[in-house]
Amino acid sequence: MTLYSTFEAFKAAAEEEGFDEVLVREWGPLHETAEHEHPFDVRAQMVSGDFWLTLNGQTQHLKPGDTFRVPRHTRHSEKYGPAGATFWAARAN
Repeated sequence: MTLYSTFEAFKAAAEEEGFDEVLVREWGPLHETAEHEHPFDVRAQMVSGDFWLTLNGQTQHLKPGDTFRVPRHTRHSEKYGPAGATFWAARAN
C-alpha cells in the first residue's frame, strides 16, 4: 500500500479507490477493544503512537508509517500503547 505524507493525499487516493468515508481516528493511551467486527472494509495508515491489531488469530504491532487492512465482518481486537495512537482510516460501506 502506498504511504501518504498528508491526510488530504490519503483521502483523495482512498476516494479514488471507492472508499466512501475517510477520517482521522484517535485512541487514548492503553485503550483496548474486545473482539468485534465492522460492516465495512477498512484501509488505514498509522500516523502516531502504536497499537497491536489481532486479526485472524495473528497479532501485528503497528507504528507510524505502517498500513493495515481489515475486511468487513472480520473479527479483530485492538490494544493501544502508552501514548495512544492516531491513524487515517478509509471505510467502504
